[in-house]
Amino acid sequence: MSDTVSFTLENGVALIVLDNPPVNALGHALRAPLFAALEKARDDEAVEAVVIACAGRTFIAGADISEFGKPPLEPSLPDLIALLESIDKPTVAAIHGTALGGGFELALGCHYRVAEKSAKVGLPEVNLGLIPGAGGTVRLPRLIGPEAALGMIVSGKPIGMEKALALGAVDRLAEGDLRAEAIAFAREKVAQGGPYPHIRERAEKLAVDLDAFDAAVAEATKKARGLTAPLKVAEAVRNAITMPFDDALARERDIFIERRDSTESAAQRHLFFATREATKVAGVGRDVEPRPIRKAGVIGAGTMGGGIAMALANGGISVIVLEMNEEALARGLGQVEKIYSGSVTRGSISAAEKEARLSRISGTTDYAALADCDIVIEAVFEEMGVKRQVFSALDRVMKPGAVLASNTSYLDLNEIAATTERPQDVVGLHFFSPAHVMRLLEIVRGERTAADVLATALALARAIGKVPVVVGVCNGFVGNRMLAARRDENEDLLLSGATPEQVDKVFTDFGWPMGPFQMVDLAGLDISWKHRQSLGLSAPIADTLCEAGRFGQKAGRGFYLYEDGSRAPKPDPFVTELIERKAAELGIERRAVGAEEITERTLYPMINEGARIIEEGIAARASDIDVVWVNGYGFPVAKGGPMFWAERHGIDRIVDRLEHWHGVTGKEVFKPAPLLRQLALTGGGFSSLA
Repeated sequence: MSDTVSFTLENGVALIVLDNPPVNALGHALRAPLFAALEKARDDEAVEAVVIACAGRTFIAGADISEFGKPPLEPSLPDLIALLESIDKPTVAAIHGTALGGGFELALGCHYRVAEKSAKVGLPEVNLGLIPGAGGTVRLPRLIGPEAALGMIVSGKPIGMEKALALGAVDRLAEGDLRAEAIAFAREKVAQGGPYPHIRERAEKLAVDLDAFDAAVAEATKKARGLTAPLKVAEAVRNAITMPFDDALARERDIFIERRDSTESAAQRHLFFATREATKVAGVGRDVEPRPIRKAGVIGAGTMGGGIAMALANGGISVIVLEMNEEALARGLGQVEKIYSGSVTRGSISAAEKEARLSRISGTTDYAALADCDIVIEAVFEEMGVKRQVFSALDRVMKPGAVLASNTSYLDLNEIAATTERPQDVVGLHFFSPAHVMRLLEIVRGERTAADVLATALALARAIGKVPVVVGVCNGFVGNRMLAARRDENEDLLLSGATPEQVDKVFTDFGWPMGPFQMVDLAGLDISWKHRQSLGLSAPIADTLCEAGRFGQKAGRGFYLYEDGSRAPKPDPFVTELIERKAAELGIERRAVGAEEITERTLYPMINEGARIIEEGIAARASDIDVVWVNGYGFPVAKGGPMFWAERHGIDRIVDRLEHWHGVTGKEVFKPAPLLRQLALTGGGFSSLA
């Protein structure tokens, strides 16, 4: 019928095959001919049943979100599903690969679903700040029950066929040829005779206790992290219980359009595309083959080294961990075992999976044991002399072609690489703690890092479930360099008149999971203290706290007080007195500091530094910076990352206030970057720089 839709009729069964590579997205080029094919199947008396299948590697993997923001083109997906529900002949979706979002909603418009055992189905719209907009929140509860539907849609995670069959989301699993078995299934239904009730006509699973359902909502949405879409999903699923089908369907569509047009969804869609774009690296085309990684080494069994080893083992890679002595090695590997045991206790992995992961991790105190590793990642103390010693040792023992990676978070990778005779094999892999949990991986490209080494780093990131961003060499790279700019004013805000809890509240009100003083207490004040000392810098309040042994949560006191091992921060009169005393010593008259000033003196310098990073080519794109900050530093997902937020907030406004604070303080951190000034003058945005 078209390039994207074919229609064949065999023994009364119409087979409609969709072919819109690469993932059969439901764009207009697919919807229009599919609508015509369904009309033909409905109206042709020779057609007794209909099977919808897809060519290529997957069933329909979702809507074409590139159409968002553009004038709608008919037929819409709801139009297609309404047409499906007007067909009184058995309709069957033959699912392979993934049926996601609109693809799964289309399948829910059919009477029946037959799937390959390896397939997955899901409604992941919540990950884009949306809710399903073509009946997913109304039909799925009728099919599998409201609580199961709620959990599935709020999580946004697809489910496998074993679970789908048990829930009733699919009707049969194919043992062999999917299309042949779907056609045979359709013929069975024809032979049985009608009527063939659509999901809209099924209501038996909606008879639930609303109090119990509301309790399930509270549990499912408690980790919404300031996002609205999960709450709107819950509202729509509840409507499926309490409203007539068509009313619930209409309300779902209204909510979908509200969400589609929201800033929050725009931010999440921006991050979706930005994460994909970040994997496109200059000089690393599809023709550049990554080096194989079968065995990895990790140097250091501390918190970071152990976390990296776990991340690798979780991805199916064998790891050997090196420490300087047996005691440190045993302590580190013991901590790894303890973390895995905790995961088993919580039910996040099985005991068998724990043993499988542990079996991939071994230890050594001899560099020679690393000789056959395909990659080695050092995670030792953040001091250049120590790093150089490690890389000199690796240069002597590692096989040719092995990748030598540093987990440095600040230091000059080119200086580290110069220690070796193979700088082309050296790359930075900056993991974030805890490394087995945090998703971001900053891949640092040195002056001489080979293209296939970068390709290897990107492939490794995918294998272990990380979000990679390639960055250039400078002090702190992207994330920590911007963090330093944001952190520069923290103490001065306290000296000016703010309190730690006031500053932290401005951050949590913005959407951060915690404020800067809570964060430094969690990480440990001694870490930044040592870094300041290495750079010859000081922070009068934080340094005094460290000298008093107040290192944060682990010491029971830092900027806050943590009573009886609690992690809940409490204001501490000691810190209040210290701030007032230091301000008096420095001749600073404290005053009232408002929330707007706190934002201007912390977030605006961070944006300013991001602009400098783009100017210098440390980040290839502004959107790469957003990916770094959302995945590594807790920037609110609903705001799309610092550069996206700045563009929406108003670059001209940010430049104006930076100039104000530069005039007041004379600090370089407030001097607007030339790029920021240019964008403010022209009215352009970071997105225009591409």
